[in-house]
Amino acid sequence: MSRNVIPTEDEVRKAAIELKKSNPASGVAKIHSLLLDANPSWTVSEKRVRKMLQSEGLVKSDGTPNSTTNTIHPSSRLNKSLDVDKWTNRVEVKYFDAIKGKGLVAKEKIAKGDVLWKEDPFILAPEWEIYDLQHSSQACSLCSTIIREYSPLHISCEASTTATPCTARYCNRLCRLQADKVHPLLCSARNPASVPLLAFARNAQWMALHALVQCTSRLLLASQKDAATFDLDWEVVQGFAELGMEERAQCLRDQGLEPDRENWRKAFELYLQAFKEPRTPAEQKKLARILKKPIPEELQKDTFEYQAFLRGLGRMSLNLEAHGGLYRLHSHLNHCCTPNVSIRHVDQRTALSRITVIAKEDFEVGQELLITYTNPQSNLRDRRRRLSEWGFGPCQCDRCVAEEKVWKDSDGNTQDTDDLADQLKAGLGVL
Repeated sequence: MSRNVIPTEDEVRKAAIELKKSNPASGVAKIHSLLLDANPSWTVSEKRVRKMLQSEGLVKSDGTPNSTTNTIHPSSRLNKSLDVDKWTNRVEVKYFDAIKGKGLVAKEKIAKGDVLWKEDPFILAPEWEIYDLQHSSQACSLCSTIIREYSPLHISCEASTTATPCTARYCNRLCRLQADKVHPLLCSARNPASVPLLAFARNAQWMALHALVQCTSRLLLASQKDAATFDLDWEVVQGFAELGMEERAQCLRDQGLEPDRENWRKAFELYLQAFKEPRTPAEQKKLARILKKPIPEELQKDTFEYQAFLRGLGRMSLNLEAHGGLYRLHSHLNHCCTPNVSIRHVDQRTALSRITVIAKEDFEVGQELLITYTNPQSNLRDRRRRLSEWGFGPCQCDRCVAEEKVWKDSDGNTQDTDDLADQLKAGLGVL
């Protein structure tokens, strides 16, 4: 076969990154050779591959692998289609390195108390109390706003019938229309094959699984629309930081915890039944009515293969906001045990899932915006333990460094008993 195809930058980047993940000890020459073997029609120079890998922080300037390549840590990539100005012109995305990944920094001076931006979720997997209200038609199935009393603005799922009921209810017509991006594949009337999967996630209180279900539904439905719609959503998801469940298991093993692979497998079986292989002919027909167009090959590989499913679970856990939303811009925020921005849900009467990002201190140009990934009330050991579960390594913020010095000067061997519930949740991947 002749090499007469010049791939796009995104195609080369994606293929090179995947090969590098599978062959972490290989240098540029080897990755270039593997790339050409895997894509016999491509014309790609070694120089182009080198530049791509260097831009992602995966090789040194001399082309050799980074010494950190074998270290377990979340991976991150830029979403080049992200238009930050849709939310704010006061911050910008900055890529730091392959270990830290990307983050957000101030473009101008910011005063303490300033509202930096408001953001609606890409998908929402709310806290279970809110989910139960949604399931009983007492909260909007899109934005999660509580529906306290009857209003003519409230709209029920149009597919719901007496024979095939769906409890989804929306606080207004806009939410109902926006729900078409996710709801049809999770509707008990349109796709009853999804019911066991959602029930499993609820019974296990597995927020990451619920989020992955919502995200998968959005991507599959986007693939049924035009290519531009799918590409935008695909870039959002691929831009989220990622650490697979098996990689996380290695971090947990250092703490004496073992992953719950049996539940992983059970979840994957239900996941396939919901989105690909329903058990009954009637359910298969209903799914086919929704997914009429072929699923893009890249989406199939990233959705229906088991290892991709585990990576998806890890991606959800890493990026979910504390109350269950997955946000395009918020997901760029890095960690500090003394955060300098706060995330609040202030529009509780009209848009409960909308977040408001507020400065907690004055910012200089170029200063990074930071939130906390742990409970800031926890002690040093517990905060670092939580971070280590996701491959972040020991936090070296000013607070941690100061507390570590005090800890070393005192009785540093005191150990608290781990909470059993935390161990079980860590094994599932809930935390």
